[in-house]
Amino acid sequence: MSHDPHAPAPTPTPATAPLVDLGGRSPWSILPALCLGFFVIMVDTTIVNIAVPTLQTAFSATLTTVGWVNSAYLLSFAALLLVTGRLGDRFGPRPVFVWGLVVFTLSSLACGLSGLAGSIELLVAARAVQGVGAALMTPQTMSMITRVFPRERRGAAMGVWGSVAGLATIAGPLLGGLFVETIGWEWIFYVNIPVGIVALVLAVRTLPTLPTHSRSFDMVGVVLSVVGLFLLVFGIQEGQSFGWGRVIGPVTVWWILGAGAVVTAAFLAWQKRRGPDALLPLTLFTHRTFALANVGGAVASFAMIGIFFPLTLFLQQVLGLSALHAALVNLPGSVLSGIVAPFAGRLADRVPGKWVVAAGFGLLVTSVAWVALVVEPGISVWHVYPPMALFGVGTGMLFSPLAALATSGLAPATAGAGAGAFNMNRQVGGVIGSAVIVATLTSRIAVEIPAALARASERLPDDVREVVGSLAPSLSSGLGAAGAFDVPAGVPADIAAQVREVVLGAVHAGFATAVGQTMLLAAGVLTFGLVAALAMEKNPH
Repeated sequence: MSHDPHAPAPTPTPATAPLVDLGGRSPWSILPALCLGFFVIMVDTTIVNIAVPTLQTAFSATLTTVGWVNSAYLLSFAALLLVTGRLGDRFGPRPVFVWGLVVFTLSSLACGLSGLAGSIELLVAARAVQGVGAALMTPQTMSMITRVFPRERRGAAMGVWGSVAGLATIAGPLLGGLFVETIGWEWIFYVNIPVGIVALVLAVRTLPTLPTHSRSFDMVGVVLSVVGLFLLVFGIQEGQSFGWGRVIGPVTVWWILGAGAVVTAAFLAWQKRRGPDALLPLTLFTHRTFALANVGGAVASFAMIGIFFPLTLFLQQVLGLSALHAALVNLPGSVLSGIVAPFAGRLADRVPGKWVVAAGFGLLVTSVAWVALVVEPGISVWHVYPPMALFGVGTGMLFSPLAALATSGLAPATAGAGAGAFNMNRQVGGVIGSAVIVATLTSRIAVEIPAALARASERLPDDVREVVGSLAPSLSSGLGAAGAFDVPAGVPADIAAQVREVVLGAVHAGFATAVGQTMLLAAGVLTFGLVAALAMEKNPH
């Protein structure tokens, strides 16, 4: 039967009673606090992207400097997830979640106040602390759901949790565009404060105190995991900013990535030596479904965080949409994701969850490939709505069943570690996706725009071709946010008009081609998620 989270709490029966004593309350009573906290975490992974030009103007900062507003959050979030999952095992998910919520809410206030201080450095530092708060909360949401809900109802609970994740990931740019164009960029952070206060009150009142698992804390593992992951994520995230070359002194991006790989290898060797007391018990990955769910989570985040960057640029720079209008393209998908996710969770209670996840990945592959095929200059924006709506359906089918599969075979003693590992891999997949997509788009633009200019120049008069050729080097990265370029002084008006028409058409054509190729890469990566889902066990234990 279906389960309505807003319905009155049923009388517990042996088949449906919560796994811990909630004082007679339904296990559904814990979800509002967990979902509100998780909502602001997921929103803040994407909400800043659409405000980047505004932040550049507000702080008179370079694009690289403003890029750290997002990077600082993603780095601290990803690097600490494994540690904070284990903290939930050691001290209990309730206090760790509550403290994470406090840290996140206060740092959101600091992010907004950085505008009054006029300090981009304060904003970056506050975003890093915000990532710490997000890392403290995220593993506890999955761990608590796993430990409170009986297995027969866990899929439905994960469905509600998954609907929040899907809504927040897609709604972030929409909220960002709305706040930036109306009440100010500071509100992309201030909005977290009332939500955080309500979530805090609910958490204190409704979240149960769960048994803890006392064991020695792996401080060596903590240091190795944080340092290794930080180096890897920094190298991937910022490699393009440094041209994959020197960062400072003799230190290069490749040196940082190599050091990250060495430290990570040392971490894995140390975890093997620690055995059951490890920060990340490697025995978790002997569960085939858990290991494959981690692959699926990383792949899904790769696509969901990565594809919005090229798509948003296409909508604004080629189709000429405003930031808010571009964000509205994601609205149907956001709504459908929230509608589908609870049903997907309940369906995963009735049929093997792997089939629901596989169907979700199949829809994502189809939708992203569809977008890749339709992006071209001059199309109506309505051509993009159907595939993005399909993308929302696929997203809604992934989050909750995938999370349920990842934790289905874990013992209570390792639920926090498993949730931390799953969320860490999912977050790192998003960071890698963002870096790879940006690098791919940049490299394809550098090839496709000059090629389009060369093709457009073939049938032009010599004097017009000469002017176009002189502009080609400066246009190899596109037209920029303003969508304009300068024709050299002294060019006759009639020739200048021809040059503008030819160059604008060629740059838009080359840019659209590069976006399509980048989206096809994302579709190709998503097929790995589909294969992982099909390889999962039907009934994991």
